[in-house]
Amino acid sequence: MTSMKKTNESSKPTDGAKSEFVFGKFNYITMGIGIVFLLIGYILLSGGGSDDPNVFNEAMFDKRRLVAAPVMIVLGFIIEIVAIMVSPKCKKCKNKGEVAETNPTAQRPAIKN
Repeated sequence: MTSMKKTNESSKPTDGAKSEFVFGKFNYITMGIGIVFLLIGYILLSGGGSDDPNVFNEAMFDKRRLVAAPVMIVLGFIIEIVAIMVSPKCKKCKNKGEVAETNPTAQRPAIKN
């Protein structure tokens, strides 16, 4: 007795259905910039250790590790949050204030002529 899971046929996209990304092009570019800021911050934070544990190294407390690296890391996280929170603009929307729907089953507001 083997139990096999049934595949849900309705979850597969049909030939005519167009798959859409969750975020827009601007969001993905902004996420990439945020990741670059984070990487630079962590690279600036690294190093400064001593080979001999009995010798103290002052390079650990320079401005690069105490100021520049944390600022880059915080900026990277802020950029990532902005990239996630900004919703892509709807190309079909006529009103400037409208944004793309995230829920296709939601009812649209009536457009006044």
